[in-house]
Amino acid sequence: MTTLNAELRAFYEARQQQIPPDVREIMRKAGQELKASGQADRALRADAHAPMFALPSATGGHLTLSDLLSRGPVVLTFYRGAWCPYCNITLRTLQQHHTDIAQRGARLVAVSPQIPDESLTLTEKHSLAFEVLSDVGSNTAKQYGLAFDLPSDLAAVYDKLGFDLQRVNDGHPRTLPIPATYVIDQTGIIRWSYVNADYTSRAEPADILKALDELNANSAAPAQGAGPVSQQPAAEPGA
Repeated sequence: MTTLNAELRAFYEARQQQIPPDVREIMRKAGQELKASGQADRALRADAHAPMFALPSATGGHLTLSDLLSRGPVVLTFYRGAWCPYCNITLRTLQQHHTDIAQRGARLVAVSPQIPDESLTLTEKHSLAFEVLSDVGSNTAKQYGLAFDLPSDLAAVYDKLGFDLQRVNDGHPRTLPIPATYVIDQTGIIRWSYVNADYTSRAEPADILKALDELNANSAAPAQGAGPVSQQPAAEPGA
C-alpha cells in the first residue's frame, strides 16, 4: 500500500516540472528559512498541555476542545487551507482512515486559518465525515507554536497563483500554520505529535493509529509505563 508521504512526494516531483525556476527558488528559500528558524522544534509536543479552543465549524456551529475531549481522545491536525494541494491529499487520506480512528474512540478534527465557507467547500469536495474548523487569524495555531508569516516574495507568488489568501483567510493573507498533527488524551495532555516545517511531509495515518493504540493500551494498564513519544522529524524545505 502506498503511504501518504510517498503520494505527497510523487506529487511534489511532478509539480516541480510545472513551476518556473524563479518561483521554485523563492519556495526553496522560504522553506529553508522556516526550517532554520527552529520554529517547528519549539512548537508544542508530547507531554505538553493542549491549549483549549472554541472555533467555528464548516457547518455554522462552534466546537470546543474541552467538549471534544469529553467524548474521548482527539486527533487534531492543522493544515494550510483548501488552496494547498498537499493539504487536499492529506485530508482525503485521513478521511479514508476516519473509521479506523473512530473505532479507537477518538475524534478527528482539522483546523485551518480559512473562513468557514472555504472549509465547507473543502468538506463537500472530499466528503469529509470529520469536523473542519476555522482558526481565522491563526490564534489557536499561535498557541500551539505553529503560526508563522510568509515572506513577502512568497506571498506575492501565491497571489499570482490565484490563491487569494486575503479573502479566504479573512484579512490575514500572510499568516499560516506549520502543518502538524497531535494526539491528545482526555485529560488534555498531548501524547503524540508530528510537526514538520516542510509542508510536503505530513503525519502518516498508520502512525496516528499506532499512537491511539498505545494511548488506549496505557489507559487500560497505567502501571506499564509512559505513553507514546512525540515524533519530531527533521524538516526539509518543500515547494
